[in-house]
Amino acid sequence: MDTLSRRNFHQHTLGSLLTWSLLETLLAGDAFADEIKPVTARWLAEIDTWSRDLKGKKLEALEWQRKVEELLSRVDLPELLKFIDFDKLARQVKPRERGELSLRPSLPQVEGLPTDLVFGHQVFALMKDRSVPPHGHDNMATAFIILKGEFQGKHYDRLEDDKEFMIVQPTIDRPFGPGGYSTISDYKDNVHWFRATTDDAFIFNIHVMSVKPGRTGRVYIDPNGEKLSAGRIKARKIGHGEAQKLYG
Repeated sequence: MDTLSRRNFHQHTLGSLLTWSLLETLLAGDAFADEIKPVTARWLAEIDTWSRDLKGKKLEALEWQRKVEELLSRVDLPELLKFIDFDKLARQVKPRERGELSLRPSLPQVEGLPTDLVFGHQVFALMKDRSVPPHGHDNMATAFIILKGEFQGKHYDRLEDDKEFMIVQPTIDRPFGPGGYSTISDYKDNVHWFRATTDDAFIFNIHVMSVKPGRTGRVYIDPNGEKLSAGRIKARKIGHGEAQKLYG
């Protein structure tokens, strides 16, 4: 059989036969398309390195956000969709009547990408007018990029806490379309709320848990609370069930 060049192989094989089973075969044989490798070897591997530095106190949270946002601004969205086999993932989705459906796509094994990533990843699927309810994070750093659909995204700085309330201040309130991104840490834009304004709306999420030893997780709030001076809001802390009922 004539030996095909690497370029011809990609053109004649990947162009017509790119199924998930073939993709796995190509990955195993190190024939994965050059155009897609940067998504894994640089994009995810860099975030993994920065996240390890964050947990190891070698990188400050605000610097982690800055680095990740700069990286997200350069992501090739079509290649990211190929990498997580988004079309196959989306065909299997039956979004929840309220709130977000969480999906966990498998990431292909690619040279240069650690198999023991320090961060978790998931895809949120939502119907029109459904939300990832407003919530803050304890001891986490997270990043989001919109894969498909349109959202109205809001962020708040978390200024003060007591047992029943959280004092927050709005920082972001704008539409997010495909390729739109944001990040969160304990120090900046800690609270967020994303409402889908179209059907078939999807968010890719990366989350670093337990940045420091101790509790980690979500804290749900009702941002429609008492208005204070300088644009601040006294938001009542609520449980997951009430958050879904009010905003999901």
